[in-house]
Parts: sequence; C-alpha cells; structure tokens
Amino acid sequence: MTTIYLIRHSQPFRKLLGNYKANETEQLKNEKNILSVLGEELAKDISKKKELQNIDAIFSSNYVRAMSTAKYIAENNKINLDVDERLGERKFGVRSMKELPDNFYSKQSLDWNYKLLNGESLNEVKKRMNDVISEIVISNRNKNIVIVSHGTAITAFFKNICEIKFNFETGNNEIYFNHKLVFDGNWDCPELFKLVFIDDKLINIENIR
Repeated sequence: MTTIYLIRHSQPFRKLLGNYKANETEQLKNEKNILSVLGEELAKDISKKKELQNIDAIFSSNYVRAMSTAKYIAENNKINLDVDERLGERKFGVRSMKELPDNFYSKQSLDWNYKLLNGESLNEVKKRMNDVISEIVISNRNKNIVIVSHGTAITAFFKNICEIKFNFETGNNEIYFNHKLVFDGNWDCPELFKLVFIDDKLINIENIR
C-alpha cells in the first residue's frame, strides 16, 4: 500500500503586500511569494498531524510558499525535500495580472483547453500533475509520501481520477471519488488530502481537516 498526503501550501503573504517595484514577470513574482506570519504557524501546525509522521519521502513545487510549507514536515521526519517544477501552479502567461482578461477564470473553467499565448490550459496542468504524481507513486511503492502543491494544480490533477461538479449554490467545484463527495470546494491554506494506492491503483481519497 502506498499513501500520498497531497497538501495545498499554507497561507501566502498577500493582504499586507504593498507596492512591489521590481522588473519581474508575474510568474516570477508568483513563484517568490512567501508565507504570511500566520501561514508559517499553520505550516508548523499541519506538520504535527499524526498522519504526517513517519514520512518516507517529500516533494514540493519550486514555489517558495510550497517549499516553506514542506520544510517543517521534512525537518520533523529528518528527510530531504525534493523539488519538482511540474508540481507548480498554473502559469497565466502575462507580464502583469492587469493583462489578464476579465473573463479568464470563467473561460478556463468552461474550456479546459483555453489559455493565453504564453500560459497554460487546465488540461496541460492536469497532464503534468498526473505525470509527476504517477512517477512519484511508481518510484516510491509501499511508502508514505508527502506532496506539497497548489489549489488549481491539485484540482486539475483530481480531474484525472475524480468527478468534479460545480455547485451553483456555493459557487464551488465539488470533488467526488467513486460517487462519494470527497471535498466541498472550500479551500483552506493549507489543505490536506490522503490518497491510498494498492498496486499503483488509487482506491481511496480522504480530505483530512
């Protein structure tokens, strides 16, 4: 049995971020975004969960907020943190978020092939997430693994293995596995999912809160 604990990073530092004067693309700025003070505390707290002890391997995207979340679990388990950029968040493909069309998010939700010139479609995110997580499962059979990624990237991955339904009352994408509601779409930072595989086949998903 192989167990993956799939985690959305802890709370980023955004609410109190003032003027940002740097000759950087939106992508680089996004990758460098740190955790808030509360985010650091929440990352420490989640690392203490009983499920995240006795971890054999830990992987993270190359985004600072993901690595900063993962570091506490790596320290507690005294294991190296492996970084893979394929676990990163969706790339928008704009120099500044001001260039993003007003209907960008709705268009991507309705058409998983839609993307801007230098950005990614949700189907492209889905494929790279599936590729990297499949590789991790195959090379870490019968181990306990942590993967720290991002909300949109995790949702795209779940599209490979789950049914995603839009709830018009809440405005959330609900996630179902084997016709059972796994996640109501109310994302926290951090958010924790437990995925259990037998012979590389996924048999169960649980949202741990």
